[in-house]
Amino acid sequence: MSISMQSHRCVIFANGLPPSGDEINDWLRPNDVLICADGGARIALQYKLQPAAVIGDFDSLSATEIAILAEQNIPLIRFPSAKNETDLELALLLAASAPLPSYASNPITPPVLPHCDEIIILGALGGRTDQTLANMMLMLLPALADIRVILANRHEQISRITPSNPVEIIGRRGDTISLLPLGGDVHGIITDGLEYPLHHETLTFGPARGISNVMLTERAHIHITQGQLICILSASEKL
Repeated sequence: MSISMQSHRCVIFANGLPPSGDEINDWLRPNDVLICADGGARIALQYKLQPAAVIGDFDSLSATEIAILAEQNIPLIRFPSAKNETDLELALLLAASAPLPSYASNPITPPVLPHCDEIIILGALGGRTDQTLANMMLMLLPALADIRVILANRHEQISRITPSNPVEIIGRRGDTISLLPLGGDVHGIITDGLEYPLHHETLTFGPARGISNVMLTERAHIHITQGQLICILSASEKL
């Protein structure tokens, strides 16, 4: 299952539950830019991948791992542990070519990365509930307004839908789709390919009306005219 992808992508390894090799193979394409948020670099080392940069406070990497990364001439952008942003937030700002906070411990010039239309985040779901919720809320960063952002693991994909960012979902018949308003009511919702269609309707912030819709085919489309939706695609256990 997947949510359809655009041409220029960045993949971020976060420091949550690590993705499997199969998940990495499913998502990471040869021309993708890879960024690691702190301990996410351990995944890159494990699979012998070369990130464009590693960013964070480096409290989740050992001195040996940091030395190996430095020997590979990978840019290491280090921040103090007493900071306002999470490591994943810093990685997202870097991926979006947005300004970074000015208090980096080693104020190196960040690498110039190609503009991306889409960011895939692996290793950001599961584990601590506060971290998972915070990672989902990061999709609302102003720097990401024009970028498709997907948080993914083997069983779920979470994306943000805005009026300028409709979504085509590619999955399987029987997969579950849940739509959750973010920060207020969402208006003008149009869906097709789902068991319970919406025709220019509103989902109200709070009630759970948008939970557990079902894909009728391998493709579904969701458009809105006002607000922001979180779309969660969950794989069906049926084959």
